[in-house]
Amino acid sequence: MSAPADIGRAAARSLPLDAEEAARARRARRERVGAVALPLLVVGGTILLWHWFVTAYAVPHYILPGPGRVVSQLVEDWDVLFGALLVTLKITLLALATAVLVGGGLAVLFSLSRWVEMSFFPYAVILQVTPIVSIAPLIFIYVESPTAGLLICAWIVAFFPILSNTTLGLRSVDHNLDDLFTIYGATRWQRLRHLQAPSALPYFLGGLRIAGGLSLIGAIVAEYVAGSTGTNGGLAFRILEASYRLNIPRMFAALLLIALAGVAIFAATALLQWLALRRWHESAVRRER
Repeated sequence: MSAPADIGRAAARSLPLDAEEAARARRARRERVGAVALPLLVVGGTILLWHWFVTAYAVPHYILPGPGRVVSQLVEDWDVLFGALLVTLKITLLALATAVLVGGGLAVLFSLSRWVEMSFFPYAVILQVTPIVSIAPLIFIYVESPTAGLLICAWIVAFFPILSNTTLGLRSVDHNLDDLFTIYGATRWQRLRHLQAPSALPYFLGGLRIAGGLSLIGAIVAEYVAGSTGTNGGLAFRILEASYRLNIPRMFAALLLIALAGVAIFAATALLQWLALRRWHESAVRRER
């Protein structure tokens, strides 16, 4: 058999593979472009529809301001609203950090002792299912510092997803690997560090993405309750203040900042999850299709 014939057949076999790889590359590029372009198109279409509705029906700005009026109000009140945004973000991030410390620590204790879990987990469930608006007034009565009261309210909302997800992850280790650690006489610390913690990391990061949004919601709700008693500072108080004055464009501007803050927190936690899992976990490793 001649060498040119062998080379020709090898090239013929490689052509479908090259075409398939090129098709996968095109699909990957389309997905990357679509992940950015499609949300922008939807948002842009929604804004255009909003602007058309306000203009076509001559809706007064004190009922529904147009998007241009909201942006101009945001620029005009930037100093006031940006300061309020910093206050809300401070409470949100402190509550999230506290939720990580308390929720993660309790999850580790629950994984080490079934008796501790049976003793304290029901109280965590009670805190989760109790509406924060019903206990926030009591918190502000018993806690002198308004900032501490806001932090407690936001933490109550945020810590349960981290606690439950991390506990589930610590108990979701592979049984064969667990038996292997037992055979080799691993200590509790070795088992926790080298087996349970890597297994729980995806669950913890999933809970962190949920808790990030809930901490912002908890901070806003707590600010509403605190604002009704005269405590000011955050975006929720600015919304209440604008509603009393019927300054609807400022209300929409504050809502826009809250939405952007929520998107930023979600994007940051999603990026953290991708960076932590992209090299080894199935949820972040891109599959070839």
